[in-house]
Amino acid sequence: MALSSGPHSGQWLRTYQPVAAPRVRLVCFPHAGGSASFFRSWPQHLPADWEVSAVCYPGRETRMAEPALTSMAELAGRIADELAPRMTSRTVFFGHSMGASVAHEVAALLAGRGAAGPAALLVSGRAAPHRLRRLGSGDDGLTDEELLVRVGGLGGPGTEFLQDPELRELFLPPIRADYRLVEAYAEESKAPAVDIPLVAYYGTDDPDPVPDDVRAWAELTSDRCAARAFPGGHFYLVPHEAELVGDIRERLVALG
Repeated sequence: MALSSGPHSGQWLRTYQPVAAPRVRLVCFPHAGGSASFFRSWPQHLPADWEVSAVCYPGRETRMAEPALTSMAELAGRIADELAPRMTSRTVFFGHSMGASVAHEVAALLAGRGAAGPAALLVSGRAAPHRLRRLGSGDDGLTDEELLVRVGGLGGPGTEFLQDPELRELFLPPIRADYRLVEAYAEESKAPAVDIPLVAYYGTDDPDPVPDDVRAWAELTSDRCAARAFPGGHFYLVPHEAELVGDIRERLVALG
């Protein structure tokens, strides 16, 4: 069973430029408050026989009417259930920020079930699980205005929408839910090490995570691990999209 049947390939996954029999399938996990469409332009940087799918979390885009999840265990579990019967092609996970933690948890869950998992795990803009710190943005933490300032300070795409009061009512709830998830996860026991190659990416000007916390992902795999820095802050991957995806392509080709 293939991941994709069109640009909207199911409740949990969106596939852009579907490929009938992809040589490589890249499954992407968005950041906190992010959506699947963040990765919609990635296929243009990849060979025609590679396919990009992105996870669509509840509470955004076509799932706006659904309540966002605030439990990493539930979110990762639901995604693992969706992916388990679909890992029929060589698949690689890429996750940015919160999405890196989700991708790691899903990979570990699949391995724990004895199911086929990703051939490699690519994480971006995220400290290794055992280096995570609480941000003070849960229910008893930041106010909406303080949260907006924090999100805006990261420089991510779409933050201008949060300045419109009506749009803010739509976009702020999933952001708040994701931050609650991130806060709770920072205090939980984390997924075990994986036995697949791992690559950790980060922006040189990103204040959190710091480089040492990103490189600590090497302690979470029994296979090889590499780190690559790009100029920029937390969302370095927006201006450096082509270069990042090109680096991913080269590394996966080298892995065979």
